[in-house]
Amino acid sequence: MRRLLSLTVVACVAVAGGCGAEGESTPVACLEGPAFYEEQHSGGMPISECLTENQGGGDLAEVGTAMLSAATNLNGEARERPGGAANTQLGYLLGAAQRGADETEGIHDELVRRLAAAARYSPDNRPLPPAFRRAYRLGFDAGFERG
Repeated sequence: MRRLLSLTVVACVAVAGGCGAEGESTPVACLEGPAFYEEQHSGGMPISECLTENQGGGDLAEVGTAMLSAATNLNGEARERPGGAANTQLGYLLGAAQRGADETEGIHDELVRRLAAAARYSPDNRPLPPAFRRAYRLGFDAGFERG
């Protein structure tokens, strides 16, 4: 019985050691909070690189929380001034997140779904104005292309 328990523990450690050990780690800039995601990063590190393959649960939670906070903040600003810079930044964030998630075999799909819900939030489910949607789409396309 003792030998079986020892073999089981060794097998579990071997399996756990291999899980998530390969792949890229989360870049430090991605863990610095919402401000990193609220800015449009032309020339900086692409936001899509924050969603890494085999990302650890702690990093995923930290990155996800920061991205959701940024999306919520940008959505509020964008609803106040439809068609303004916040709309484009919000779209850029979502486009870049989608780009990164497309390369990670589904581990970021729930995050992207939550980001999309935060980006499209409207009190009382009122439709977002056309100016909001146009600027958002321009930002999304730019983020997906190079974010």
